[in-house]
Amino acid sequence: MSRVLLAEYLGSAVLAAAVIGSGIMAERLAGGNAAVALLANTLATVSTLGLLIAMFGPISGAHFNPAVSLVIWVRGALPAKQAGFYMVAQIAGCCSGALLANAMFDLSLVQISVHERAGVGQWLSESVATAGLISVVLTSPSSAAAAWRVPAWIGAAYWFTSSTSFANPAITLARSLSDTFAGIAPQSVLAFVAAQVVGAFAALAVVRLVEREGAV
Repeated sequence: MSRVLLAEYLGSAVLAAAVIGSGIMAERLAGGNAAVALLANTLATVSTLGLLIAMFGPISGAHFNPAVSLVIWVRGALPAKQAGFYMVAQIAGCCSGALLANAMFDLSLVQISVHERAGVGQWLSESVATAGLISVVLTSPSSAAAAWRVPAWIGAAYWFTSSTSFANPAITLARSLSDTFAGIAPQSVLAFVAAQVVGAFAALAVVRLVEREGAV
């Protein structure tokens, strides 16, 4: 169990550091061009995510996301206690990654983001992004398949959702600790997480329906 939780912690930490760190670098180098900054942020995120899933998938399943662990627990593939430990490791890892990103760019170790992200469009976007992610996860036959399918979805959703596809409660919380390009104000976190949970359960219902229809 300690090896599994370490994998979830490290994977979550590196993922958060990549998301936030690449956002900081992109913003500094893009010269005010938000599209270029978002493109750079997207490329770094999907590359890191694919590599992390390939590395840690055989060890822990490479969830790195409480929404993923929650749904897998509901499906009966993960004991409740282990799911709880996964979530703690993921949240701790993502928050550690945020602090690491701040430190790497000589910023205050802990910051409070002032980037408010709110509105029906953004909440709907988070539900859609998370629903798509969970659907991809549940229908991937192996971690090797997930290593390209999950980044492909996240990379696309960065661009077709108004929220830029957080799709992860742990990384949403972590991003509130960095007042940078990828940040989110603390007062916006709860609504994002609620939308993500709604999206996760919507995906679970759809996948169950498809599986049932396929079995007929």
